[in-house]
Amino acid sequence: MLERKIAAIKGCHLFSGAARESLEPLARASQEVRSRKGSTIFMEGDEADGLRVVLSGLVRIWIADLEGRELTLALMEPGETFGEIAILDGLPRSANATALEATECLVTPLPALDMALAEDPRLARHLIQLLCEVLRRNTVDMGAFAFLGLDVRLAQKLQDLAVAHAAIDGGRAEFRRRFSQTELAQMLGVTRESVNKRLAALTHDGLITQTDGLFAIPDLAALAARAQSATEFSRPR
Repeated sequence: MLERKIAAIKGCHLFSGAARESLEPLARASQEVRSRKGSTIFMEGDEADGLRVVLSGLVRIWIADLEGRELTLALMEPGETFGEIAILDGLPRSANATALEATECLVTPLPALDMALAEDPRLARHLIQLLCEVLRRNTVDMGAFAFLGLDVRLAQKLQDLAVAHAAIDGGRAEFRRRFSQTELAQMLGVTRESVNKRLAALTHDGLITQTDGLFAIPDLAALAARAQSATEFSRPR
């Protein structure tokens, strides 16, 4: 059991390259926690209890406004961590986390993380670098929301999802998980009706197909070219 926990912690990006002597206390303090499909892992405003590593399943990180509109910030898969910000600031959760599938996470409590970071400066620096990457990625995402049209963002999102949730053979991608129009809309911050129209256009042009609720991308390069051409067209002249 201990070796499994150490392997899970070492296998995630946050702790890659860390020495075993730094990881073993974290593993001993960690617990495996299961969540049912559709259950809440934590809510915005909850007190931070630790860092989570996804062992199995899929976790949606999301926020909502006062009118109930939801925006998906990320989908966390096995090997990925969430809850990193609380390690540094100790403030309440800034987003919600929901299990989209039956999920198991390894939860490492904050006191154990604080001790590990204090005793291993290299680990602390690695964490800072990781959070800087998150900030840079958020900057790119904000630029996409501000400057790119829905055609481009939807095409890019389908490509991103294909990497994690599709079987890719040559240039073709066959999705293994269903993504509803509502889920796609929540990832892009738009209405389901808007996504429906853009999916219809992509289907009409032969860039995607859908069978029994599962997407397929016949030619990933063609979809990428569509996104690129739309990006070029939308740039100021």
